[in-house]
Amino acid sequence: ERGTGTGTMGDWCTIESDPGVFTELISGMGVQGVQVEELFTLDVEELQSYDPAYGLVFLFKWQKSGNQECLPYVPENLFFARQVITNACATQAILSVLLNSAELAPNLGPILTDFKEFTTGFGPEDTGEALSNCDPIREVHNSFARPDAFVMESKSGKKQDAFHFVGYVPVNGHLYELDGLQPGPIDHGEVGADTWKQHALQVIQDRISSYDLTELRFTLLVLTRNRKELYQEELQKAEAQVEEALQQGDDATVSELTSTIHHLKDKIAMEERKFQTYKVENIRRKQNYIPFMINFLRVLSDKGELEGLVEKAKAKAKDRQQQEQTEKSQRTSATSSS
Repeated sequence: ERGTGTGTMGDWCTIESDPGVFTELISGMGVQGVQVEELFTLDVEELQSYDPAYGLVFLFKWQKSGNQECLPYVPENLFFARQVITNACATQAILSVLLNSAELAPNLGPILTDFKEFTTGFGPEDTGEALSNCDPIREVHNSFARPDAFVMESKSGKKQDAFHFVGYVPVNGHLYELDGLQPGPIDHGEVGADTWKQHALQVIQDRISSYDLTELRFTLLVLTRNRKELYQEELQKAEAQVEEALQQGDDATVSELTSTIHHLKDKIAMEERKFQTYKVENIRRKQNYIPFMINFLRVLSDKGELEGLVEKAKAKAKDRQQQEQTEKSQRTSATSSS
């Protein structure tokens, strides 16, 4: 899905909700040692498997409603910005996590470090305006713009659903929901270092439950430490322990650690393959295929094959439409019978 949000200016592109996109986005802003993973359940065990987790980013279908119970002020040491630009909610939710993690402060890099220092003491509106005028952040964000040369209008006349990103972070012993469309942060209560994850998942579950049961378009992402770096540290530690166990003649420990080492090497290899896949997919996202398609169609036309292919495509589309209508009629009949 794509988070669109609302705003006043339109110079920021929509961004696909994908771990590979967000991981490269974070790296492009100069942050070191952070990656994004998608959660497929609301089980705390799955979230804990990505420790250390710095915060969550949640994507949902935006619905117009009144302001939630927001704080009338921004607590000390909490970064919060109002969203004043269209389509920036994805990056803004990510920044809400990155800039509120004390653990990540040394790894933010010059772009985000300078931005955070510059906006210190600003109110939410001014911080949002500063973000809208931060060229380095906007350039990284817009590097994921799809190279579409044509704007396709919906023939149905129906307005497309808008999707929105928000962040959830533990700061100063409280769980905060940071939604740039709200006038202030939302305090979800006191939490501990070990309890904020369970509490955040419950808040998200409650939000999902407020939608119709047919609404399934939700995405939950966790910002976590780079897994390859984490596994490499664990591997070095295990290899050092093997050396000690060998010197002590502890064969049982050597055997156990050897198994652990093989497991860690498999994990490292899996992360390397995953990041290579991210790289290829992001290149494809940014690639402009339109010139190729135009030339391809020209070649087919020159060979006299284009018209026949168009007729076949029309026939397939007609068959598919008839099949969908038949299936819809059958479902309607079944519902009426029951």
